[in-house]
Amino acid sequence: MKALIFNGALERRQESTSGKLSHYFSDQLNQKGVESTIFNLADSGIPLFDLSLNRVPNAVKIMNNLFLEADIHFWLSPLYHGSIPGVMKNCLDWLEVSAKNKPAYLTDKHIGLVCWADGVHALQGINAMDAIAKSLRAWTLPFSVPIMKSALFESDNPNVLSSAYQCKLDLMIDIATKKSSESR
Repeated sequence: MKALIFNGALERRQESTSGKLSHYFSDQLNQKGVESTIFNLADSGIPLFDLSLNRVPNAVKIMNNLFLEADIHFWLSPLYHGSIPGVMKNCLDWLEVSAKNKPAYLTDKHIGLVCWADGVHALQGINAMDAIAKSLRAWTLPFSVPIMKSALFESDNPNVLSSAYQCKLDLMIDIATKKSSESR
């Protein structure tokens, strides 16, 4: 089983929220024997979406292969002004180059959704990702994790995820890996 961790933030630092979450998912999946790849949007070189180009950019080909080869996905996003970052949506729009594949887009992929916000509105980002995933013919997990950033880390150690959020993320991983193995 292969998992893709899609880091939709534009943060490059390992100690950033998105870096810590990406590595938490990777570590937990590896402990379950699941091969995982972290796709960092900030390092991907994905250009602005433009289907009028004569050639599909190499970065887009690489991204599409990673997204299509993975059995399960975990999409991680900060909430920016009420939704996911525009560059994350732009990246997902490039899945349009897989429209003529059999099956098209992300048909029947299972996707876990995680969004964090400074306030309590992270569910808006989850809703945006849910609509995108479903339009790409994927199945979103029946459990998502909206995060209030002020409660994400232990108060005495800002490098450690709080036990409450570890439990939620572990539950998501358990659901995703179980659903994916059942559908094989």
